[in-house]
Amino acid sequence: MENIQQRVNELHDLLNQYSYEYYVQDNPSVPDSEYDKLLRELIDIEEAHPEYKTADSPTVRVGGEAQSSFEKVDHDTPMLSLGNAFNEEELRRFDARIREQIGQVEYMCELKIDGLAVSLKYVDGRFVQGLTRGNGTTGEDITENLRTIHAIPLKIKEPLNFEVRGEAYMPRSSFMALNEEKEKNEEQPFANPRNAAAGSLRQLDPKLAAKRKLSVFLYSVNDFTDFEATTQSGALDELDRLGFKTNHERERVADIEGVLEYIKKWTEQRENLPYDIDGIVIKVNDLEQQDEMGYTQKSPRWAIAYKFPAEEVITKLQDIELSIGRTGVVTPTAILDPVRVAGTTVSRASLHNEDLIKERDIRIGDSVVVKKAGDIIPEVVRSVIDRRPEDAVPYHMPTHCPSCGHELVRIEGEVALRCINPQCQAQLVEGLIHFVSRQAMNIDGLGTKIIQQLYHNHLIKDVADIFYLTKDDLLPLERMGAKKVDNLLNAIEMSKSNSLEHLLFGLGIRHLGAKASQVLAEKYETMDRLLEVTEEELVSIHDIGDKLAQSVVTYLENEDIKELIEKLKHKNVNMKYKGVKSSEIEGHPDFKDKTIVLTGKLQQMTRKEATAWLEMQGAKVTSSVTKSTDIVIAGEDAGSKLTKAEKFGTTVWTEDQFVAKQNEISG
Repeated sequence: MENIQQRVNELHDLLNQYSYEYYVQDNPSVPDSEYDKLLRELIDIEEAHPEYKTADSPTVRVGGEAQSSFEKVDHDTPMLSLGNAFNEEELRRFDARIREQIGQVEYMCELKIDGLAVSLKYVDGRFVQGLTRGNGTTGEDITENLRTIHAIPLKIKEPLNFEVRGEAYMPRSSFMALNEEKEKNEEQPFANPRNAAAGSLRQLDPKLAAKRKLSVFLYSVNDFTDFEATTQSGALDELDRLGFKTNHERERVADIEGVLEYIKKWTEQRENLPYDIDGIVIKVNDLEQQDEMGYTQKSPRWAIAYKFPAEEVITKLQDIELSIGRTGVVTPTAILDPVRVAGTTVSRASLHNEDLIKERDIRIGDSVVVKKAGDIIPEVVRSVIDRRPEDAVPYHMPTHCPSCGHELVRIEGEVALRCINPQCQAQLVEGLIHFVSRQAMNIDGLGTKIIQQLYHNHLIKDVADIFYLTKDDLLPLERMGAKKVDNLLNAIEMSKSNSLEHLLFGLGIRHLGAKASQVLAEKYETMDRLLEVTEEELVSIHDIGDKLAQSVVTYLENEDIKELIEKLKHKNVNMKYKGVKSSEIEGHPDFKDKTIVLTGKLQQMTRKEATAWLEMQGAKVTSSVTKSTDIVIAGEDAGSKLTKAEKFGTTVWTEDQFVAKQNEISG
């Protein structure tokens, strides 16, 4: 037995060394076949002698047993996000603030990897837990999936106890291979490597994650106590020494001019990298100076992320395709010669509506300028007129629905053409897709392709039919194995217990968004009470306008809808509000029952984060300033709302005052 243990130790050392050379140093010393042979030997030993298998065995790289869910776990120290800069002026303002507080500084410039932020916990030098960022305070435990990433050491060179933070990502080569496989299987390809990485790490089966060939770059630790380093650059060198993979394109620069040079270099060279980046991270290099600068509630004051501007490219518009949304809106989409934009290949782009096509004089056959709005959604910016072919003619939207043939209408005050046929197949399918989406019923695994498959096989025609599906219905379908069917039916069953606001939003009532669904569910508590509500009652609610009130009542008065709700009840779909009521939120007296407006650009948090915090304190956050507004919180470049507040004599806080109050309340 001693000989077995000795051989296991030898295999661990060899496999870890070869893996480090290949995945971290990018300099393998043995062929893949040698690694595979040794790994097979270790697997055979562990199968014959399970007592020799350890949590840090190289065999865990192939993936363990599937999980049923991801546990939520608190970070030992919060994973803060970074403030953003989008141009030179904003970077110089950041630099001026730094120098005003602590004088002359040296900066560390690092590539901003476009992936998923993760935190890796080591105890006595062994990897024991890996979390997503989550909300910064609490993340999801994806340890088993992270173990499959060869660039993450399962054991480091010293018995340290700490968390190391970084970015898990999918190399472009892995991304292309994955999408080729998906297209071959007639599955929806991933839009970009970042989405693919995030989707892979949220697979419940680690074996699937292992196949995706992810990697990671580490860039920080939560506590530098055990480190000799006094600078960020020194800390990264220390991580290298311990066996972690860091990004070696980093650079120390003496001042903001050096930062700008680094940004210029990588703006030009980013496409030559084997992975995607979406910006540059700039940090004060000296760790003592970082401590002196400190933190806001959400981000460090000593670091900022420069985001690349949206890249524009030219390609040919081959055709315009129409799609029908769940509310009947007909949306035109440009079909393009494939072109690479901001890290991904784009062959489709939004054209929004008929008015935009006319205004920009966009024609089939034109060369067009394409960019990604917010670096995410491709859109056509304009035509290149001097390249226009002679036979290009103005585009005209159809008069009848391309799905059902019903005449299209334009409702007064709207720019969109709309199909108003309630039996339009395209609308019914889109409505089903909306019902199962994340903000609605959040039925995991029930995506667009499966919804279309179920609809076209006549297994579902309305949302209630989803809850009547059986194993016998699903198993005969293409690419529906027993395990996939069980997971899908379990997800459907779990969704039955969702709070009422999810069901309301999922029903797709026109003008009813997620926030208004929350308001109605909290106010009326049950579906039965909502079914009896009048327009007059709804209009009296602060957040509900005339159009929405009329739409909700008209929808719920429909006999077919009442029958649908009964059908849902029959399958025990929850019809009650389960959340915390606003009246039960204790809140803080400085905000409780106050009406607050956020305006301008916030630097230290997002508008969404500020709104959520204020609502937890019992405040009502609105979008317009009136005489009844109690406080206006003004960020940078605040405009007419600030002017209006000053005219009314409304109390105005700066963002710093707001953050100071947050810190005071949180203790």
